[in-house]
Amino acid sequence: MSHIENAPHPPAVFRILDLFAGPGGLDVAADVLGHQVTGIEWDKDACATRSAAGMDTFYGDVRKYSAANFPHAQVLTGGPPCQTFTVAGHGAGRRALDDVLRYIERLHAAVSMDEAEWGDISRIWREISTGLEERAAEAKKIKDEKLEVEARRSVQRKAIKKSLQERGSSQEEIKGILKALRSSRELDPEGPDLKSLKHLIEDYSALGTRLNDIKARLEELGDERTGLVLQPLWWVIERSRRPGLKPYEAVVLEQVPAVMPVWEKYAEVLATLGYRTRTQLMFTEAFGVPQTRKRAVLMARLGETDIPEVAETHKRYRPWAVPTGSSAATGQANTLPWGTEEENLHGTPKEAWVSMETALKKARGIAPRLPDRPAFTVVSNYGTGGDPGVRGQRDHDVPSATVTGKVSRNRLVHKGTDTDLPDEFGRFTPAEAGVLQTFPVAYPWSGNDQSQQIGNAVPPRLALHVLRHVLEPELTDEEARARLEQAVADLESWKPGEPVKVREYGQWEGHPLTGR
Repeated sequence: MSHIENAPHPPAVFRILDLFAGPGGLDVAADVLGHQVTGIEWDKDACATRSAAGMDTFYGDVRKYSAANFPHAQVLTGGPPCQTFTVAGHGAGRRALDDVLRYIERLHAAVSMDEAEWGDISRIWREISTGLEERAAEAKKIKDEKLEVEARRSVQRKAIKKSLQERGSSQEEIKGILKALRSSRELDPEGPDLKSLKHLIEDYSALGTRLNDIKARLEELGDERTGLVLQPLWWVIERSRRPGLKPYEAVVLEQVPAVMPVWEKYAEVLATLGYRTRTQLMFTEAFGVPQTRKRAVLMARLGETDIPEVAETHKRYRPWAVPTGSSAATGQANTLPWGTEEENLHGTPKEAWVSMETALKKARGIAPRLPDRPAFTVVSNYGTGGDPGVRGQRDHDVPSATVTGKVSRNRLVHKGTDTDLPDEFGRFTPAEAGVLQTFPVAYPWSGNDQSQQIGNAVPPRLALHVLRHVLEPELTDEEARARLEQAVADLESWKPGEPVKVREYGQWEGHPLTGR
């Protein structure tokens, strides 16, 4: 029988291994639920944050480790890098997705064979891994070549600009010629204005042709990170099929919506390995996160207990449904056309979505040093509707747009104007950006590129819902609500303990998951 199926009251403590752990979004959620978490992370800045937060961490590439290194882990979680699939359906992204699905099918065929031997299964994995490593090595060579050509092209461009300046061309003329060169438009090097630059222009154009060829070769090879999305599946297979190891009792994986076809293929393999599974597209604001963000989640549990859908606790944000003159801050008016969304799966009324101002005001109650701004509008660093000049906007009394690694570049202006707030109020601080991701306001962001760490993280409040749902199926609806309410309160007031030292590969001694 599974440990999960026999979990006592209070809920059992699980030992969780988190792959691609980032700064600790899932980890801090697991921590407030009372579980023990170890993360593997290859970004040194994220490791610095994890260390300051007291999150147990192994530094390095997940591919260097294996499931056998951590035989006492009971639950596997993770969110492999998603850049490969963010353009799925078009060009390289679609091909990368198709490649991964084919690899999963090969692994599924291997574990489905009657009396499949571990040696046969591991051979298939080695063939896949070797092929991916060879492609990654080839891609690195081509990227080095690309950098060299780009550098030479930059030198040529500067030489053309200098020659045009020396011959007295106007700034407008120079700008037009350089723009044409950048866009690879045809220029007649024999023309009266450019004849003296013939060789420079021909060399520049030839380098441009070579650069396009290099880009095409890189696209054909695919992103070297493609194989990372296969790692969690292989770890589950290894724990399930390798002699001497026991299967994980539960698996939780999350990523951008484009990865959902991968999770659905995963679910087929996990079913063969004895797991009950559920894939779900989750809207973060529907779980109390003050931000609109969609995540594709795979949940799996060993044994015969089904996994129902995770019930939404809050209403979804629908900006186009807000009637003129209504108050968006109530979170009510924008859901009136969707009466079926007023209650969750258990018939309990949903709460209003949480606005930026509501979340930041609560955080100021814990950390008064946070800026206390007047009504504001966030002007995104990104273009919208395909127009880079049109910036998306969200007012303070609605949920934030998706928090990305560029969150620190968003402008904050007085609501209803294009007038910037004073400098001390004009950008979100790391603590505030973290709060919009539902990190505790006291989370100790450390290292460089903190905005990127925050943008890449799993929203802890979403992780609370998923982990509780998968790891505590025995709770009644009433018990689950009480458990989540307490966990949310504990998350908001969480404070870091003593910093911990980050381990590296091979530093197994004394670690509870390694048994050494």
